[in-house]
Amino acid sequence: MSVTYQESNARMSQVAIHNGTVYLAGQVPGDATADMKGQTEQVLTRIDQLLEQAGSSKAHLISAQVWVTDMAEFDQMNVAWEAWIGANKPPVRAALEAKLAKPEWKVEIMVIAALPDA
Repeated sequence: MSVTYQESNARMSQVAIHNGTVYLAGQVPGDATADMKGQTEQVLTRIDQLLEQAGSSKAHLISAQVWVTDMAEFDQMNVAWEAWIGANKPPVRAALEAKLAKPEWKVEIMVIAALPDA
């Protein structure tokens, strides 16, 4: 079976699609001056864009992995997450504290989604 890659460079792809499943790379905020809620909203907007580009949406999420740099701000991330997920069934999710690649980033989120049935 073939794999389709989108938004690739020499290091990585932002999207890989295989066998009806969309895999996104970990997404980080574009404006790291925002607080945890703001950074999370940026990441979720980018996830929406990439899922749409791949032919899916948050309504088809299967799983999510969330990394935050400080569990003291975990509730702020969840405020943005819960507003974003809305009435959709939430995916399985793991969330943990971690040091991210850039110290100004507060959150990184990676998701897997299904392609909708054609």
